[in-house]
Amino acid sequence: MNPALIDDPVVLAEVTEVFHAYEAALMANDVAALNAYFWADARTTRYGIADRQWGIDELVAFRAATPAPNFTRTLHHLRIIGFGPDMAVAQVEFERSDTTLRGFQSQTWVRLAPGPAGWRIVSAHVSMIPFKSA
Repeated sequence: MNPALIDDPVVLAEVTEVFHAYEAALMANDVAALNAYFWADARTTRYGIADRQWGIDELVAFRAATPAPNFTRTLHHLRIIGFGPDMAVAQVEFERSDTTLRGFQSQTWVRLAPGPAGWRIVSAHVSMIPFKSA
């Protein structure tokens, strides 16, 4: 890959925007929006805190069965790295209001259709551990 294609400001702005929109949908339990942010494909993978979804069908079923959150989240250390015009990785740490554990979230975003609205999560991972930040 051409290093000049890493962290294109347009890609970073677009993915930052969809990342924050996804976070808002997560906290509002907007199931339709959450599902739409993921690639509608059997190869989509999401590893959660105590769950795993292989494919969009499992993800849709998981979201339908998940109640609205009864906590808030504070995000820390958001890092978005763009790799060319159509791929980016988002990583963030978070604190939930209902636990002392520290959360970590990674998402691989790929532009699957033209324009800013074409970004989809193809892979995601969420974990929580006891952790003291430096």
